[in-house]
Amino acid sequence: MNIETIDRPEDLFALRDSWNALLKGSTSDCVFLTHEWLSSWWKHLAEGRRLSIVVACDGGTLAGILPLAERPAQYARMMPRVLEFIGSGVIGSDYLDAIIAPGREQEVSEAFGRYFESRGLMLQFSQLRMGRCAVSHLAKLLSRSGWTIVETKLNVCPHINLADMTWEGFLQQLGPNIRKNLNRYLRIIPKTFDMRVECAQSPDEGGSALEHVMELHRKRWGTSGVSEAFQTPAVVEFHREFVRLAAEQGWLRILLLWLNGQPAASLYGLRYGPTFYFYQSGFDPEFSKHSVGVATMGLSIQSAINEGALEYDFLHGDEEYKFHWASATRDLGRMELYPSNAGARIYRQAIQFNRAARRVARRVLIKA
Repeated sequence: MNIETIDRPEDLFALRDSWNALLKGSTSDCVFLTHEWLSSWWKHLAEGRRLSIVVACDGGTLAGILPLAERPAQYARMMPRVLEFIGSGVIGSDYLDAIIAPGREQEVSEAFGRYFESRGLMLQFSQLRMGRCAVSHLAKLLSRSGWTIVETKLNVCPHINLADMTWEGFLQQLGPNIRKNLNRYLRIIPKTFDMRVECAQSPDEGGSALEHVMELHRKRWGTSGVSEAFQTPAVVEFHREFVRLAAEQGWLRILLLWLNGQPAASLYGLRYGPTFYFYQSGFDPEFSKHSVGVATMGLSIQSAINEGALEYDFLHGDEEYKFHWASATRDLGRMELYPSNAGARIYRQAIQFNRAARRVARRVLIKA
């Protein structure tokens, strides 16, 4: 098993076909590990990191990928140089993981383990699907070599099982209030307005649909708080590029609800494999009394059922509205792996102290 490090962007971009082929057969397969998502992230959101993708090849055949980047030391936060997943940060890349050919997890992880023993850098894996992540094999191997493994639950992902589900069957699963209200909204809105629902899927449709999503999202949050979505030019450019690539692959699903010729609500979704991913949404507060956001969410679930999706995933966040629709959750977490040297022990203590201090500061600010 040969281990190589990819540190040039042009080499990352050249891997697209073999990367996605390996991903398709792996247990980690999800839209946030696709070459399209992660290469777009690298182009627009790397922010001073150094590319450090670790790949395992056997006889010239790709057998494993750890999509990593080296993040510089953050002295103000007492964080050393670390290797972390490409896609980390506020962009919302859930279910990040190693990508390994099925049945080869042990031997690829052993090869990765030998490589990281020689590097001696701390590893920080965030947004992992806890209890079912490929890097757990690597963590077990390194722990036997004296590394310290620290696991932390960060969030949950509510989701709906749509297998063998009809729209009528789904409605019966909902609580009586949300079911009654949804039926009422979908009945009254078309009587009150000239209503049109569009689902942008093609590259030609996707660009303009995304602009509506961003504008409606800003309108929605402009009146009731702050959202991290679409807040910087780099994030906007990331989404413009990824939406084009996702549309070319047939993954894009942007729903737009038009009322009297105006975009009233939107939902940015992705259909990848058996899963419909709800990524972001927005609505015009001018139409808020008609609950256009609830109506659009319902229409997106109906659309997912109609096209045969087996799951509707709300991704990370325990916001109350998600549990109007979903009852099941899966945990997202972080795994930190510290080498068995004195410097790593010092940094671990410093990181724990820094996090504890920030938790205290947040509590003080909330009480104030």
